[in-house]
Amino acid sequence: MKVLKVTKKIASGLVTVTLFTTLVFMVFVVLMTKASGGEPEIFGHKIMTVLSGSMEPEFKTGSVIAVKPGGDLTRFQKDDVITFMEADNKLITHRVVEVVHSGNHVMYKTKGDNNNAADRELVLSDNVVAEYTGFTIPYVGYIGSFAQSREGGALLLLIPGLLLIIYAGTTIWQAISELEKDKKKPLAKNGEEVEGTM
Repeated sequence: MKVLKVTKKIASGLVTVTLFTTLVFMVFVVLMTKASGGEPEIFGHKIMTVLSGSMEPEFKTGSVIAVKPGGDLTRFQKDDVITFMEADNKLITHRVVEVVHSGNHVMYKTKGDNNNAADRELVLSDNVVAEYTGFTIPYVGYIGSFAQSREGGALLLLIPGLLLIIYAGTTIWQAISELEKDKKKPLAKNGEEVEGTM
């Protein structure tokens, strides 16, 4: 009986911690997404959402990746994965397949790992925004994209909060029920519990 109570207590604690951690994580995602107005930045790394499957299997559509901006933008070598700005102000993350030197300029021929051919335009080193650091979390990007909408941000905060409130209410109700049961049990003269007989 004691083992069952201890197990219930541990399970209850784990559920509480999980729900609370989820709530804190959702608040963090929503606030970072709203505050940055785009890609959040953590410890000098930009967190970006992968919108296409051009770099699979390195990272999948909907993943979140960390890229490090700055530094010498002419330093990249073949096989480095870089994030660069396209002519239409769209950010792309592809692999360098060739480094091209033209006078004082350094340019990169890039290709998505999952694409059949290299990108049509060479990337001028000045258009490189960041380097992929190898950190990726699959599918979390869908949450970030959802969080950018007003409804999504509200919902991501509301659901874990409601679950936490419901769980807390259930736990309190169970505790009150246990206290009521204990009050109804008859006591022997020496103060110990006795089994009720019919």
